[in-house]
Amino acid sequence: MALMDFIKKQFIDVLQWTESGDGTLAWRFPMAGMEIQNGASLTVRETQVAVFVNEGQVADVFGPGMYTLTTQTLPVLTYLKNWDKLFESPFKSDVYFFSTRQQIDQRWGTPQPITIRDKDFGAVRVRAFGNYAWHIADAKQFHSQIAGTRETYTVQELEGQLRGLMLQHIADAVAASGIPFLDLAANQIEFAKQLQTATAPEFEKLGLALDSVTLQSVSLPEELQKILDQKIGMGMIGQNMGQFMQYQTAQALPKMAEGAASGGGVAGDAMGLGAGLALGQVMAQQLGQGLGVGVGTATAAAPAQSPEQIMAMLEKLGDLKSKGILTDEEFAAKKAELLKKLG
Repeated sequence: MALMDFIKKQFIDVLQWTESGDGTLAWRFPMAGMEIQNGASLTVRETQVAVFVNEGQVADVFGPGMYTLTTQTLPVLTYLKNWDKLFESPFKSDVYFFSTRQQIDQRWGTPQPITIRDKDFGAVRVRAFGNYAWHIADAKQFHSQIAGTRETYTVQELEGQLRGLMLQHIADAVAASGIPFLDLAANQIEFAKQLQTATAPEFEKLGLALDSVTLQSVSLPEELQKILDQKIGMGMIGQNMGQFMQYQTAQALPKMAEGAASGGGVAGDAMGLGAGLALGQVMAQQLGQGLGVGVGTATAAAPAQSPEQIMAMLEKLGDLKSKGILTDEEFAAKKAELLKKLG
């Protein structure tokens, strides 16, 4: 009886893999010198694939289901081993199980800014971050290209390679989408689709399917972001250089006058007053140009102003005040000056 128990232990009657946790992609069934009993049961659960390998060559592949292992259910292995159709003896073969579950919430991102071409800014350096999901689509290909004969192969071991594939195709995705950098934030779904399209073929070479890609954020380095903020500010006031200069002058006037005045003494006071007056004259001239007044002096332009023009100027002054470009005092002074002209 003891001898029979010993012999029985040398044969495997049931082959199956119960995944103990997340993260394992491939697992080799432990043979330990044992053989598979002819007529043994093979159980392949949902989101699994089983692969039989004979002397390093992939033989039969099984999807989810329950199988009885005979020459009929193992045609490739039967051919490789030159078995007769009536073969019923125990046999040796390596058996690998693969998890085909979707690996979700995989992170990708640019550790350093990457350079892309943009039709508005030319070459720009951007940072981008997002998620992606994938699964094993071709277990035979994955075994040949990635997992090999190892006892286990995990998601973590593959993570760096897949993240690198995502990053190297960002520039291709931007070019294919045709979306300017300024519009990427409003077209994240389209950009993500282009990135998925550009990267999916590289995943297929490894036996994987890239199921989804998301873009969470895209940004410029800090120094370029400042330039972009200025461009946006210019756009908010009408993308007119004259108006932009008015805005810059109005912002700089108090600081420059204050800085000059901080020199101390009469000279410092004079410098502050002079700087303030000079900048005030420049701002007044630019303000007049932005409001539609001629380039000439205020004295020359005043007689040519009609009541309709003065009312239009008042409306524009109100708009500048609402945007914070003019203070209440500046608005009131200019308003009083214009109202006098109506009288």
